[in-house]
Amino acid sequence: MPHRQPIAATMAPQTDALARRNAALLSIAQALYGISVATIIMIGGIVGFTLSPDKSLSTLPITTFVFGTFISTVPASLFMQRFGRRPGFLIGGFLGLAGLLLAAQAIRLGSFWLFCLATHMCGYYQASAQYYRFAATDTASAEFRPKAISWVLAGGLGAALIAPEIVTRTKEWLSPFLFAGCFLASALVVVAALVVLAFVDIPRAPRGTGKTPSGRPLSEIVRQPKLIAAMIAGTVSYGMMNLVMTATPLAMIACNHTVDDAANAIRWHVVAMYLPSFFTGPLITRFGRTPVLMLGMALLAMSGVVALMGISVMEFTLAMVLLGAGWNFGFIGATALVTDCHQPEERGKVQAMNDLVIFGFVALCSFLSGKLLNQVGWEGVNLVIFPFVALAVLLILVMPRFERAVPVGGPAE
Repeated sequence: MPHRQPIAATMAPQTDALARRNAALLSIAQALYGISVATIIMIGGIVGFTLSPDKSLSTLPITTFVFGTFISTVPASLFMQRFGRRPGFLIGGFLGLAGLLLAAQAIRLGSFWLFCLATHMCGYYQASAQYYRFAATDTASAEFRPKAISWVLAGGLGAALIAPEIVTRTKEWLSPFLFAGCFLASALVVVAALVVLAFVDIPRAPRGTGKTPSGRPLSEIVRQPKLIAAMIAGTVSYGMMNLVMTATPLAMIACNHTVDDAANAIRWHVVAMYLPSFFTGPLITRFGRTPVLMLGMALLAMSGVVALMGISVMEFTLAMVLLGAGWNFGFIGATALVTDCHQPEERGKVQAMNDLVIFGFVALCSFLSGKLLNQVGWEGVNLVIFPFVALAVLLILVMPRFERAVPVGGPAE
């Protein structure tokens, strides 16, 4: 059976006009979504500490947020496969809007569990927004695909710069209910995102022909060595970033640094996560997926090395910058590689599986981060990076050899 090429590889270059328009809109939507998520990450634990009757549960609202993302990843992708990207994105946005309004109300009522439910609903918004990066490639040529992914993730830089200002300026909007105004402001941002998403124009994924209208069985698709390497690389990039980032503020405070020092380190980390997106796509186009993935893994390992060198503010901050940049190159490179491994009619189930694995691991890392810091210390948390990065590097280097031996779609003609 002849090898089938992904849709983007068979599209004419002129279709990139639509792809560029969609990528630009999704980049704006990414920035607006990122503001809402950053609000939850920045103050969710503080609000949890204020509302929770048991202070050991202070970070539970963050966990329920990540868990909401995890359980809705597959339904969101399959819905988009059947009904289209735009309806899926709009539904996710409306769920996020409802969650943020509920969060503001939970603070007004002083209800911890209602606040956890609210952040859980916002997790559904994040699950749908995670597919912005894939949606940007749906109408793109093979050459423009990595750039489209980069354009979308570059929108996160705007969120990194704007979200702290929104939190600072709106935390007393609904005084005396501190921080309730932040969630109300974030809800208004989601309204703007919904307007932007209404203009996204991505055709519904075509159905296959013959006996398998939904493409190959998932059990066959996941045996592709290239897809296995891509999924592991993306999972390691996101999981290790989340593990170390979550522990960093607590570690800095334990090392007698100030809250402002910790906030500044995280701010530079988020900037480093998204700033490279302006050139990650062109680098992939010029040098290929594998070199960029390897660069991401190297930067993740370097962040661990720097973190182990000392506990000054400079070392914490530099480690966070390297961690963010490593996530960018690793995650974008892995995403580009995933898009090479499926047909148009298969994208829903393949992308759902990919993000289910990633966010399942991220949820686990989020849950374990504080426990690891408490039991093995800051050095122990960073030592965890190395075996996972080594595994990803091994698969990135070895798996392509099996890809040539077992070509996708059957023997090569």
